[in-house]
Amino acid sequence: MTAGRGPAKASPWTARRGPVLACSVVGAAVVALDGTVLTVAQPALQRDLGAGLDQVQWTSTGYLIAVASLLVLAGRLGDRYGHRRVFAIGAIGFAAVSTAIALAPGIGAVIVLRVLQGVCGALLQPATLGMLRTAFPPERLGTPIALRTAAIGLAAAAGPLVGGALVSAYGWRSVFLLGVPPTLAIGLLALATGERDPDRQVEGQAERPGDGPGERDAQESAPAPWSASGGLSALDPLGALLLTAALGLVVHGLVAAARPGGAPAGALACAGAVAAAVALARHERRAARPLLPPELLRSGPVVAGLAVLLAASAALFGSLFVATYFLQDVQGLDPLDCALRVLPLAVLMVLGAPLCAPLQRRFGPRRTATAGAVLLALGVLTLSRLDATAGAVPTGTSAALLGAGFVTVLVTATSVVVHRAPEDHAGVAGGLQQTAMNVGPALGVAVATLALARAPLGGFVPSAGAAVPALVVIAALAVPAALALPGTGRRRTRPGPPSPRPGRRSCVRS
Repeated sequence: MTAGRGPAKASPWTARRGPVLACSVVGAAVVALDGTVLTVAQPALQRDLGAGLDQVQWTSTGYLIAVASLLVLAGRLGDRYGHRRVFAIGAIGFAAVSTAIALAPGIGAVIVLRVLQGVCGALLQPATLGMLRTAFPPERLGTPIALRTAAIGLAAAAGPLVGGALVSAYGWRSVFLLGVPPTLAIGLLALATGERDPDRQVEGQAERPGDGPGERDAQESAPAPWSASGGLSALDPLGALLLTAALGLVVHGLVAAARPGGAPAGALACAGAVAAAVALARHERRAARPLLPPELLRSGPVVAGLAVLLAASAALFGSLFVATYFLQDVQGLDPLDCALRVLPLAVLMVLGAPLCAPLQRRFGPRRTATAGAVLLALGVLTLSRLDATAGAVPTGTSAALLGAGFVTVLVTATSVVVHRAPEDHAGVAGGLQQTAMNVGPALGVAVATLALARAPLGGFVPSAGAAVPALVVIAALAVPAALALPGTGRRRTRPGPPSPRPGRRSCVRS
């Protein structure tokens, strides 16, 4: 039957990769857009609901703590029950809670609903990477991840403009309705999309000649071997509780430290996070099915990729925190002019993301990420030299270096983390990647705030203060972490059995 059958038809899952990519890209972009438009809407929300500043801050802090503390557990749920299902629950829940926030009667309801929205966001975010890992062969992950990153950059750039226009025309409630149609659509699309790709062969295995659509469907619906039994114990509930406590406390501590006079409370929360992390490490060594798989944590490329993302995101968002106050409070620019000054950052992220995959294939993750880390450090260093009279050109140059460096690091390190993680643990890997991308910004802002408090004379002028020089040190830490990434983009090299050519079936002994 194989001879003379003509060109092979695309498998059903090859046709479904488009919907999977759409779900991943739109889901990540909506979450990025939600965070940026809320920042613009917070002053109007405060006035309309008669809330205090600390209450308004908890609309962001509550969401951030919920997301950061649950990302890894959400990834584990995706590995066990299917990334598509978890993604659909998160997306539809995100849309429903967003609608409820738009109808909320008071600030208390908004805070509670924002925490619930964070839970839905935690379900959604790791699955955007887990679905890509199970839908695309590892060697083809670079381009989907680059498209996802470009969408995030575009959403982050458009957020302040779109949010400002909506708040001015329709009020703060409209910004929460903005993401309802796309999240509801991708949630329903995910439910209609198959879970696994029968056309992708597990490394070292060939498709059996007798496998038909029924057998392949059974294979793709089967759970991963490690999660075939065990019920709730397979999710490691105690490990999940300890990790949630550790991450929630560290994020709360960093956010508290970034507030005036919040250093003692922040230090106490971080101490609690350390205690929870120690208890987690002891528990994970004894657990039969640990929440954090040992083979994942022992992977040098995965750990190096997470370290790169943590340092790079801390340096970038800490720099943006200082730059925003510098442009608005020191130079007196309005929010729109401020956004235009740093627009090169978003432009280079959007335009540079598609170039990262071919660069990584040609030069390997190590060289590509190292070049990006150097560009990022140069961007922070350039920012540190701006004085009160700095014009648009030096500010734009710094923003361009930050954007080019960060997008290169983000795409490359994320590709390594997702690529090098075993497919059965793709959700946990995605959760760890998203955790680094949530903890990093809180760390960067906290470092900048503490540096400003210790050396207040320079204010938010980068060249006169200590905040940006401290961020230069953090950005520089991304360079040695990038040097620890793999030197090539290939997972395995010769010698090895040759792969069967397309259109031919390999002989498998029964």
